[in-house]
Amino acid sequence: MGKKLSGCKKCRQIGAKLCSKGPKCVIEKRASSPGQHGKKIGIKKTSEYGKQLKEKQKVKLLYGVLERQFRRFFDIASQQKGVTGEVLLCTLERRLDNVIYRLKMATSRVQARQMVTHGHVFVNGSRVESPSYIVNIDDLISLSERSLKKKDFLEHVVDKRLNMGIRVPEWLELKKKERNGVIVRLPIRSDITVPIEEHLIVELYSK
Repeated sequence: MGKKLSGCKKCRQIGAKLCSKGPKCVIEKRASSPGQHGKKIGIKKTSEYGKQLKEKQKVKLLYGVLERQFRRFFDIASQQKGVTGEVLLCTLERRLDNVIYRLKMATSRVQARQMVTHGHVFVNGSRVESPSYIVNIDDLISLSERSLKKKDFLEHVVDKRLNMGIRVPEWLELKKKERNGVIVRLPIRSDITVPIEEHLIVELYSK
């Protein structure tokens, strides 16, 4: 198995900021690709096909999905009304692990994914253990009673991030005291602030 990349190494690999470390992120400190002799980002010319692959890799790394999963989400998006690239991104935003991260209940999407698979997360009162579960309007996202009784888990994972001054997207409503959140509307393209050229992904899969 390949070595897992940390958030900042992923950022350097694709030349864009994906993690939530703010100014501490290495992409904002030095513009080079991973490795001791990393080349400066932006100097080497990339083919159109290379740009398309890189953009797909960026989105896959951002949401933590594998190729088969990503292709499935693209197929779903391509069958729906609207601009395929935008529908793809907004569908990925609705993944349960991403929602947990967006609601500030986890420090990363990786951690959010672990919380879901370990049975810490409920949707409308029922346990959901699939990180790729797609939420809908009015869904209530909460933590299990078992999780709420774990003092260390709450203090060092959930409450630590809940108390950070990180903005929750407008399509979500965080109820901080109850440690839960509600989907108030579906996400739209402007809710996704990471620079993504989704049309390149559409062009890649349209070949």
